[in-house]
Amino acid sequence: MLFFQAQAQFPPPAGVEGTTAIHADSSIFVAWASQCIVERGFVDISQPELGFVDFGESGDALNKANNTIVSLGDGGMAILEFPQAIINSEGPDFAIFENAFSNEFLELALVYVSSNGVDYELFPAISNTQIETQIEGFGTIDATKIHNLAGKYRMNYGTPFNLSDLSGELSKQGSKISHIKIVDVVGIINEDYAHYDAQNNIINDPWPTPFPSGGFDLDAVGVIHQATGLMEENIKTNLIFPNPNQGSFKIKNPPNEEIIYMEIFHLNAKKLKAFHLESTTIHSHLPKGIYVLVLHSEKSVYRQKMIVL
Repeated sequence: MLFFQAQAQFPPPAGVEGTTAIHADSSIFVAWASQCIVERGFVDISQPELGFVDFGESGDALNKANNTIVSLGDGGMAILEFPQAIINSEGPDFAIFENAFSNEFLELALVYVSSNGVDYELFPAISNTQIETQIEGFGTIDATKIHNLAGKYRMNYGTPFNLSDLSGELSKQGSKISHIKIVDVVGIINEDYAHYDAQNNIINDPWPTPFPSGGFDLDAVGVIHQATGLMEENIKTNLIFPNPNQGSFKIKNPPNEEIIYMEIFHLNAKKLKAFHLESTTIHSHLPKGIYVLVLHSEKSVYRQKMIVL
């Protein structure tokens, strides 16, 4: 088992079949970060006399991803808050956007979450990148070798995080997350400054990046599952029957509303289908699996899990 974990291959870059990257324009996002505090890291952690990075402002990480970024520097961090708490539901619960200009030049960060802004739990990151040789400042990383690290995907594509991957209280269904902390991994393989993954492997990423914009460049954090408002209503409202089904089902309209448009997503947030409803009977022709349906009326949006047997 330990050997398998060490050799595991993870989803590929944005645009490649099997990726879990989520585009910023995806309708699966229901909110974006509304507050951000940044603690800058060094331009070069091994030469602190060079000072701190200073590119961008904390406000550049708010609202929808738009490639306007704030740089964290070596070991720097950002703490973000949201209009409503994030909850653990089916599939990814939020996604983090960085501004990498290619699928291979990646700057990474560890991700922590908290329900109170004081006690944080770290996502179990994995880096299977080699640690014999330092990746140089403009070196590359194979996205299939990293998991649960922000910065896995290029600009405009968010890296998804599923609260179920945690091992503590915050992994439970319905847990409410108020804060997300993002910490630049530095990337140096020198043990004096290195950051480690969940398997105690050093995380190797491009270093040094001795520029005012060095380190992880935070663009935005998008919320997929939100604790109040529409999401709570949607959890209580069953609009699909039968469920589970074999690919065919009916839509039950909410009181005083009519569902007119539907989107179907895989649990990895990839959109599979989108169409206007001509009938309340749907023949989806979906293979066996678990899906998220986003149902639109003229005034509301409903989200619901569906199981195809």
